[in-house]
Amino acid sequence: MEQQQLQLLVEKISVESFGKPFLHQASFNPRLRSTGGRYLLGTHNIEINRKYYDQLGEQELIGIIKHELCHYHLHLEGKGYQHKDQDFKHLLKKVGAPRFCAQLPDIKVKRTSKRILLYQCTKCHQSYRRKRSIDTSRYVCGKCRGKLTKIKEITLG
Repeated sequence: MEQQQLQLLVEKISVESFGKPFLHQASFNPRLRSTGGRYLLGTHNIEINRKYYDQLGEQELIGIIKHELCHYHLHLEGKGYQHKDQDFKHLLKKVGAPRFCAQLPDIKVKRTSKRILLYQCTKCHQSYRRKRSIDTSRYVCGKCRGKLTKIKEITLG
């Protein structure tokens, strides 16, 4: 699919699903990595991640376009266009657009570390649980400003 075909598809979906014309630019953005598309508030343009079309097909692309058009039309009307807004959630349901795009098959899911680090203040014995390590030479206890020491590291299965 070329840029011009994408533009025509977005204009067609806008008229058919929303009853309003799309008057700005729609384009593929090769720099998008973790999202299916985005609506740009300043220019009102829509950018789409081509990988979603290549790997998941036209139906996924149509869902992404509908989602971005919800942002577009609500923003231009001065209504709530953010994911948290009721106007946005209602319009998504009305036009059958997904709230989130599917996971790309070629992207590996990042595994988070299953460890917990325990630190304790040498003065007041306040304990702290952290997922990331603390530089004990730079940071002090938030309660009494005493020195922190690492007590132990727990690795969860």
